[in-house]
Amino acid sequence: MNHIGIWMDKEKAHIVRLKGEKEEFETIFSELEFFNPTGGSGTKSAKWGPQDVVQDSKYLEREKHQLKAYFSNLADTIKDADAIAVFGPADTNQRFRKELLQNYKPLAEKLKTVAKADSMTENQVKALVRDYFRHKN
Repeated sequence: MNHIGIWMDKEKAHIVRLKGEKEEFETIFSELEFFNPTGGSGTKSAKWGPQDVVQDSKYLEREKHQLKAYFSNLADTIKDADAIAVFGPADTNQRFRKELLQNYKPLAEKLKTVAKADSMTENQVKALVRDYFRHKN
């Protein structure tokens, strides 16, 4: 059995593969640009100081495409899985689940859980995945 556990956020995904007693660990980075507007425009004599004009929709659209590429890369990496468990601190794991359901139906059928989990070290991620599949069987 090839059990795969993923701890993911927008920055990276830690993938733990369990094949019998053998354990493999891999990290995939999202290459997502983090949006942080800086600078100012307008006049300094304006009533509330210089104002930024931020094109949120442009950055959100770019983030959506970058997330799609990240999820596609993850799906290609785990395509040989027999069972998949996804963990993470924010809503990225739910977005990944949604992407699997829409575009990767064979993988979505192997998805066993999508659960919240705080930030963890590599060893904590390995232990979480081992414990999950140990108790699942």
